[in-house]
Amino acid sequence: MNNVNAIAVLAYRDLMKFLRDKPRLISTFIFPFIFIVALGGSLQAGFGSDIGYNFMTFTFTGVFAQTLFQSSTMGIISIMDDRDNDFSQEIFVSPISRYAIVFGKILGESLVALAQGIGILAFAAVIGVPISLPQMLIMIPIGIAICLVGGSFGLIIISNLANRRLADQIFPFVMLPQFFLAGVFSPIKRLPIYLDVLSHISPMRYAVDLTRSLFYTGQPEYPKVVLDGVFINLIVMSAMFALFLVLGTYFFVRNERNR
Repeated sequence: MNNVNAIAVLAYRDLMKFLRDKPRLISTFIFPFIFIVALGGSLQAGFGSDIGYNFMTFTFTGVFAQTLFQSSTMGIISIMDDRDNDFSQEIFVSPISRYAIVFGKILGESLVALAQGIGILAFAAVIGVPISLPQMLIMIPIGIAICLVGGSFGLIIISNLANRRLADQIFPFVMLPQFFLAGVFSPIKRLPIYLDVLSHISPMRYAVDLTRSLFYTGQPEYPKVVLDGVFINLIVMSAMFALFLVLGTYFFVRNERNR
């Protein structure tokens, strides 16, 4: 019960910090909207119907997954602030499982990212992305899964970084290539072998493909936009989450003890 309470308190703390940060609230909703409208709309106008599917919808599904994954990954940087304020040291000496503490941080940033995802769904309805109510509802559990994997991915990166400045430099370098390797904005069915290998080891690829595989289920566009399908994506994401959580927690706790 202590572990459950700790997870809930840590998650609530991070969510409240987000809701009280108005500049962050505004920026996190504006950028996905710009990507979907400006990029998706321009590409749709350029390709027209030749590509065989609506590029605005294709971009929307990619940006939805990318935003949730990136937000939960980048949000873990807040652990650095907790470390600098010695907050992490205080909670790690408490009689609570280390995994519960770390999972509470991941859950908190997942809730933050999920709030952004709900905003993106609302934007999609406003700008005319063809999305039905069942499709909109299925995006919520998809979003939760993406956030958890993204948070655990951020943890394993942050666990071996010494300070916030280094994290701010490393994370864009890690995240930006995945936008293209995951097919957020453009199809990646045909890639050179070296890029295909990099794409397969990119965690964001499976988040984006899971979103599209469920969104396009039963539609004629499915084989044109989906890479691996629901089953493979879920297996890979579950394995990644478990591996990143265990290793990330181990390295983070070890480094905290050595401070």
